Amino acid sequence: MKSLIALLLCLVVPTTAFAGDNSYKVSYDGGSLQNLKSGTGVQLVLEPATIKLAHGKDELVSIPAASITEISYGQDVHRRIGTAIGLAVISLGVGALMALSKSKKHYVGLTWADGEKKGGFVMQCDKNEYRGILTALEGMTGKKAVDSDAMTVKN
Repeated sequence: MKSLIALLLCLVVPTTAFAGDNSYKVSYDGGSLQNLKSGTGVQLVLEPATIKLAHGKDELVSIPAASITEISYGQDVHRRIGTAIGLAVISLGVGALMALSKSKKHYVGLTWADGEKKGGFVMQCDKNEYRGILTALEGMTGKKAVDSDAMTVKN
C-alpha cells in the first residue's frame, strides 16, 4: 500500500509543481477597451488560440490570435529625480547617487481586426516578464513584434 501511495505522489506532485501558468499581471495603459481606466491592474491570459484580458473574475476582451494585426513594444526611460530630491533632504550624497539611476517601464501593444471588431490597447509589463510575453504573442500570432520608439504612453 505504501508503495502505491509513493508511486502516486511521484506522478502527481511533479505534474502540479511544474504546471505552467499562462497568465501575467499587467497594467492597462490605454486603448479601445471601454470602462477601464489607465493604470488598472489586469490579467493577461494567453491560450493556444485566444488572448484574453480579465479584471478580477470579469473577462474584458477575448481576441482570437489569428485576428492580431500588430504587436509593438517600447520602453519609457527616465531618471528618478523625485526620489533623489527626497533622499537629498536626508543625505546629500545618497540623493546625488540616486539622481544618476534610471527607471525603465516596458510596454507591449496589440492591435486587432476581427471582422467588424477592431481595437487595440497598450499594457505595461513587468521587467522580468515582457520578453516572455512578446515571445508568446509572436508564437501565437505568427507576427513579429515591432519596436515602437514613437509609442507615447503617459501615466
